[in-house]
Amino acid sequence: MILKKFFLFIIFVTLSANAWKLGNLGDFKFEKMGSSNVWIMHGPPMEPNIENKGFMNNPAFIESKNGIIVIDPGGNYNVGEEILKEVRKVTKRPILAILNTHKHGDHWFANIAFAKENPNVPIYAHPNMIKAVKNGEADKWYGILDRLSKNLKGTKPYKFPNHEVKDGQKLEIDGEKFVFYHPKKAHTDTDILIEHTNSNTLFLGDNLMKNRLGGFDASSSIIENIKLLDKILKENKYTLYVPGHGPSGKAKETITPFLNYLKTLKKYAKKAYDADEEYYKFKNEAIKELKDIQKWDAFDHQMGKHLNKVYQEIEEADM
Repeated sequence: MILKKFFLFIIFVTLSANAWKLGNLGDFKFEKMGSSNVWIMHGPPMEPNIENKGFMNNPAFIESKNGIIVIDPGGNYNVGEEILKEVRKVTKRPILAILNTHKHGDHWFANIAFAKENPNVPIYAHPNMIKAVKNGEADKWYGILDRLSKNLKGTKPYKFPNHEVKDGQKLEIDGEKFVFYHPKKAHTDTDILIEHTNSNTLFLGDNLMKNRLGGFDASSSIIENIKLLDKILKENKYTLYVPGHGPSGKAKETITPFLNYLKTLKKYAKKAYDADEEYYKFKNEAIKELKDIQKWDAFDHQMGKHLNKVYQEIEEADM
């Protein structure tokens, strides 16, 4: 028994040592989601910085009979190389396709690292994303991530998506079935939600986050993001829900915290608007109600921006 425990300890230490060590943030590797063929590396739910090297999303891959299909491989070439090494500890099967959920570079800049193995790999995204990244969004995000992470030097040129997918489109790759859903305007107007039918998994990209808060730009709508998540939660038809950042899980535990956050913002923005007051007059009340979210990364400097954003949406809808 002692000998058996010793060998189990050695195996555990070996596997831990082989994981990608990211500063003081811990070890990162791909985890198999239950009995499915879905593998996810859950990145640190935080803004890009020097310590995380610009890695904070949830790269994933589906292992098919003859290869793998990769979803959102990461935030830059250097990060992508490390993530690809972790993929190769799981499987040596070739990369058959890459799927990108939206325009923000922290999700797709690592396309280029994965494409080194297969330069002709088909990369799927919504046409709005392809147009946006080619018309300046890529350069914008390169500047943001390079400034914050100091880890993008030498990572150009970009590997843009090269295949369009539209709302409701179905795609089969090596026996793995996917359905793409495009919310017209939620986290951005470039997003796709990806259903992997075989495993009954839904990848939501940044329409859903947990343990961190990201930005809402001019192409987004908080009100529409609320409607989208409300609908998904009510249907509750998937086994696994994968956010763009933070841990995956069942519908209620994964979707509810972010959805309630957005609903709370909308409630206090509406109060301010109905009282003919500025949004910030109700900011402290909203913060008190959001005590469970206050510990999320970037809360201090994102929450006020989000409250202002939804206030403006309410105002525009009333014009």
